[in-house]
Amino acid sequence: MPNKQRHILVTSALPYANGSIHLGHLVEYIQTDIWVRFMKMQGHQCVYVCADDAHGTPIMLNARKLGITPEQLIANTDKEHRADFAEFNIGFDNFHSTHSDENRELAELIYNRNVENGFIDTKEVEQFFDEKEDMFLPDRFIKGDCPKCKSPDQYGDNCEVCGATYDATELKNPYSVISGEKPVLKPSEHYFFKLSKAQPMLEKWTQSGTLQSGIAKKVTEWFKDGLKDWDISRDAPYFGFEIPNAPKKYFYVWFDAPIGYLASFKNLCEKRDDLDFETYWNEDSDYEVYHFIGKDIVNHHTLFWPAMLEAAQFRKPTAVNVHGYLTVNGTKMSKSRGTFINARTYLKQLNPEYLRYYYAAKLSSGVEDLDLNLEDFSARVNSDLVGKVVNIASRCAGFIKKKYAGKLSATCTEQAKYDDFVKAGKSIAELYEQREFSTAIRQIMALADQANQYIDAQKPWVIVKQEGNEQLVQDVCSVGLNLFRILVCYLKPVIPTLTEQSETFLNIEPMNWESINTPLLDHTINKFKPLMTRIEQEKVDAMVEDSKDSLAETTKHKGQPPKSEQRVSDEIAAEIEFEDFAKVDLRIAKIVKAEHVEGADKLLQLTLDIGDQTKNVFAGIKSAYQPEDLEGKLTVMVANLKPRKMRFGLSEGMVLAAGPGGKDLWILSPDEGAKPGMKVK
Repeated sequence: MPNKQRHILVTSALPYANGSIHLGHLVEYIQTDIWVRFMKMQGHQCVYVCADDAHGTPIMLNARKLGITPEQLIANTDKEHRADFAEFNIGFDNFHSTHSDENRELAELIYNRNVENGFIDTKEVEQFFDEKEDMFLPDRFIKGDCPKCKSPDQYGDNCEVCGATYDATELKNPYSVISGEKPVLKPSEHYFFKLSKAQPMLEKWTQSGTLQSGIAKKVTEWFKDGLKDWDISRDAPYFGFEIPNAPKKYFYVWFDAPIGYLASFKNLCEKRDDLDFETYWNEDSDYEVYHFIGKDIVNHHTLFWPAMLEAAQFRKPTAVNVHGYLTVNGTKMSKSRGTFINARTYLKQLNPEYLRYYYAAKLSSGVEDLDLNLEDFSARVNSDLVGKVVNIASRCAGFIKKKYAGKLSATCTEQAKYDDFVKAGKSIAELYEQREFSTAIRQIMALADQANQYIDAQKPWVIVKQEGNEQLVQDVCSVGLNLFRILVCYLKPVIPTLTEQSETFLNIEPMNWESINTPLLDHTINKFKPLMTRIEQEKVDAMVEDSKDSLAETTKHKGQPPKSEQRVSDEIAAEIEFEDFAKVDLRIAKIVKAEHVEGADKLLQLTLDIGDQTKNVFAGIKSAYQPEDLEGKLTVMVANLKPRKMRFGLSEGMVLAAGPGGKDLWILSPDEGAKPGMKVK
């Protein structure tokens, strides 16, 4: 056990109570849960709290659309979220709601302290107003052209193309996401948190080791132009908490949402005698607080949140751990391809511990995106968990149960090997604490390979047939099961259900990191039952098919935009006028030359003859075509597309293709009678 018990409070970002949990969300909750389980195995007092983020305009509008109250909507979502998290073994010590008495009290307390310490100001602002809906529009309900890079269809608070942040009033060609109408500007008095006043503190805090190096560097860019004060109020109608002494003014959801961390913990403290709220959140406390979040909400957790806490005399987080997004098969989650997969859809087909293991095998302490490659997912789980780890137990258990009444040997004949496996735990523990899960998994699987090699070399299934080898068979299989026990202990934070089943099979108490220091000797085990079966491709295919959705059901101008969750690709673009379409010059082109592009996984370089000139085009069709298959063929291209400079060269047009992607991608080929340069009408 550790020399000193640490007191650790851990949170994950709050899931929004306006939709289902999907596999993108689960990256964060699984990562956090693994870290918490490891800390508990080390003997620390580690508490994991979370809550549904239950306020905001999307909640209000969706409830209105469904014909129910916002309270009923968030109650329904709470039930669904709890069930999904439970089946994925996300072991919250408390799961609460931001629409709670604790959160209201704490939000008012923090706000009032912010006022007392001179961090709150009021000023009149011009805000977009939807006249058709008779309401002011939150930033996420306004879209338009980014004022920095001009990209269309960007939300009113930040650009997902260039990463710029701005005020909604800076958008070009704005429109209401709710009605599609152009909003008007109306004056309104708003309440602001003086973030600029907190800049000196934030510059020091963000560079003090609380953030990953890449995130800390990114944050410094926001300091260069000076931090802008933060609008923390919204006008009625709004679902949330009313600001004290400000009728019809409500706390912006991002003001009270992170306070939900404190509220959930306070709710837990009221249930447990061993936890004290004040001790954990005191400015001078040596207790630890860790936030796990996605990279899309870094500014909220590294600027606004620590500034609010500082201004209210609460301690700031020990660290904010940021992770990347989830991609599936190398691309954004997509409804049309069936890769936008909800937790419940996954659970209908597959064991949740498959996903926990795969995520662990890919996660590091960095902010890189994690790719769920479904083919690799099946192969790795089947090879590692079933073929290596579980295989050790299944190979040895039968001999022990049948020939020795389930009793292991009284001595360990491979003590040196056993000790080496135990010593490896120090390195693996350090990797878990540093959130380098993928490296930890590699080390554990290297040990699993050694254990299997030992059994292969000893061949108990052969020597059991030879007279006089009864003790040798028992010794070999006892060593195998003791090595299996170590491996399962190291994997316990990742696959708790399989571990629990293994503990039952081995007839032992729940393991912590110290349990494996000595082998099981002269110990009786229970009958072995299959611990995990292989992933069947039919199940994966069924999950993908069940996740497919019609593109016609998704538009950019309707529905509820997600509040900090993975974006969904394949949305239908906004309607354009005929005059806009008429500007597109479609020409017949002959592919004169096609070749691979060095350093590019998806691109082919095409030289296209369009009659009076040739064009150089980089096309993302490598997954479907070899260069030699294309040369001499006719295709259709956009000839008047503005040239785009790429790192491989200048692309002077676009080849038209159709299909879901991958190998199923077809360039549009005209009749053979067509000639290069002919217009397509």
